[in-house]
Amino acid sequence: MLVSTIDILLRGVGVGLASSITVGPVAVLCIQRTLSKNLQSGLASGTGVAVADMLMAIIAYFFYSMLQAQIEEYSAILQVVGGIFVVIVGVYIFFQNPVPQIRRNRAGKSNLWQDFSSMFVFTLANFVVVIPYLLAFFAMFNVGLESTQSDMASLLRSAVTILGFLIGAMGWWIMLTFIIDYFRRRFRPRHMLTINHVAGVVIGVLGIYTILSTFLNILPK
Repeated sequence: MLVSTIDILLRGVGVGLASSITVGPVAVLCIQRTLSKNLQSGLASGTGVAVADMLMAIIAYFFYSMLQAQIEEYSAILQVVGGIFVVIVGVYIFFQNPVPQIRRNRAGKSNLWQDFSSMFVFTLANFVVVIPYLLAFFAMFNVGLESTQSDMASLLRSAVTILGFLIGAMGWWIMLTFIIDYFRRRFRPRHMLTINHVAGVVIGVLGIYTILSTFLNILPK
């Protein structure tokens, strides 16, 4: 039971981490606030993003669970499709240039609550893009419900998955904010390109690994 719970938690952490390591407009604003204000502002902004992502993950997980029967029947196809989608996202991130965004966006004066709430609302506003993205990672990490589980066991599994997601997402934003703050004086906008390249490669490799492992599992032994 303990091993199963840890496995579920780690899968949730994987989804939360993988879905957070993208240097898009949200990450640009969080990094910019860390540089232009202070560490606390960056952490508040990152927490706003993580909480908003968690709410969307709950919605995505709900729909994912509703379609569990179909997912189990076509799990291999869905994992391959999810892997391909993730690879495409990784390639897009790799070639995306966030430097113009940094120069366009100028962080104004605000308190920590405003930093949190503004990023929370800004992230939720992108739900049309984020929820399919989360569904792809749920499929990639093979997160779901066991058809033989009771309602209570399913509820516990869902709670552990979402907790893992929040841990993964928060872990990424905390780590990123501390790294940016530590290298504050040395950091330049062009370094965002390097972060994009690393994030794109990591996400792309995850997608390729999912595709290859799925094909290897369905091959006759």
